Amino acid sequence: MPGSGKSTVGRHLARHLKLRFTDSDHEIEERIGMPVRSFFETHGEQAFRDLEQEVIDELSRRGDGVLATGGGTVLRQANRDALRERCRVIYLSTTPDDLFRRLRHDTQRPLLQVADPQRRLRELFRERDPLYRQAAHFTVEAVRPSVSTLVNMVMMQLELDGHWPAGGLEPPQPPSGQVA
Repeated sequence: MPGSGKSTVGRHLARHLKLRFTDSDHEIEERIGMPVRSFFETHGEQAFRDLEQEVIDELSRRGDGVLATGGGTVLRQANRDALRERCRVIYLSTTPDDLFRRLRHDTQRPLLQVADPQRRLRELFRERDPLYRQAAHFTVEAVRPSVSTLVNMVMMQLELDGHWPAGGLEPPQPPSGQVA
């Protein structure tokens, strides 16, 4: 979900694992030369989702880092399939009310620029939560923990699944897939 900590936790996780970090929304902004919000306003959500699907397909093929996706990436089956097949997908699950607390002053996320953003977050959660769970290999509850706690929880899931050595040691050679 927007505001769940994907980019922040992903960046810290990548640093901890000594891997490349990529944020798909940032990658899209670099390609189009404008903020996602401006692209949404100018071209609409459908055009954005088409571009996002191309970027997710490309980034999920790299297999060498940590990828933070946009909150709506899961809306397309092709994205869910690509991520699930090519990456270890971690869903940072939180409540709509906690998200609202984090995002109540946000002016950049296009889908939250509505009269009642808390209601919108609840609607997005009802729509997207089952899709996140479908795409995810692991779900980590991200309601109140610190970033370092979330990173440790993700590391523990990867270790338990055999996708990273216990204790966060050097990665297996070659790295065993990408984390999204």
